[in-house]
Amino acid sequence: MLDKFSFFKNGKSEKKVQALNNADRIPEHVAIIMDGNGRWAQRRGLPRIAGHREALKTIKKITYAAQHMGVKVLTLYAFSTENWKRPKAEVDFLMKLPEQFLNFYLAELIANNVQVRVMGDMSPIPAHTISAVNTAIEKTRENTGLILNFALNYGSHAEIVGAVRSIVQDVLDQSLEPENINEKTFSDRMISPSLPNPDLLIRTGGEIRLSNFMLWQMAYTELYFTKVYWPDFSEEDLSAAIYEFSTRQRRYGGIKGEGNGDK
Repeated sequence: MLDKFSFFKNGKSEKKVQALNNADRIPEHVAIIMDGNGRWAQRRGLPRIAGHREALKTIKKITYAAQHMGVKVLTLYAFSTENWKRPKAEVDFLMKLPEQFLNFYLAELIANNVQVRVMGDMSPIPAHTISAVNTAIEKTRENTGLILNFALNYGSHAEIVGAVRSIVQDVLDQSLEPENINEKTFSDRMISPSLPNPDLLIRTGGEIRLSNFMLWQMAYTELYFTKVYWPDFSEEDLSAAIYEFSTRQRRYGGIKGEGNGDK
């Protein structure tokens, strides 16, 4: 049976394999900003949409690699609230991708015990996309393996504003006292309160920013940036990111050994 980190090929990487076989060092929740699809295509003389199409294969590959490595939740930034600013033809194509991905791979996701979830504002999403997403959510609801969570028409600023409005309304309705508002109150109003906060954020494509992605939830997330474009992102690239995560000390503002040390 292959080691779950057999993606490392050379001798030097054997030490990485040994380190990563420690389950305590595997991030429970990995979030990925899948960047670089358009640039990947343009460098090959292809239209930008070719990069988005290729990205679907990478999503499948990385989903199973993450599950194999012991990751429990994988959140993928599929479409942001700002992406509507792109050319209409590209937006229309992007809106078809969730349906294409789920039509191609839903049976396989079910067979591999993957549970599909989505977070974001679905109101402007085309009906055909919503139908495909809802079907996937329903058919994988009882699965107990990796949670594959798509951030679709998601923006952290909008999420935070929505949480504030919800809290204000409860105060106005006198169902919540202002003195009882705390971090948990706020966290519970997030779009996916049942998910743990991301332990590791990976951004592909060479940019070094968060792009309005899960800003509240990432207060103590470890950040990893790579120049590899998303269509080229491999199982070994994921292993390298998780290995980097495993070497970091997570102290959450404290000092190692004082009860709130690294995970």
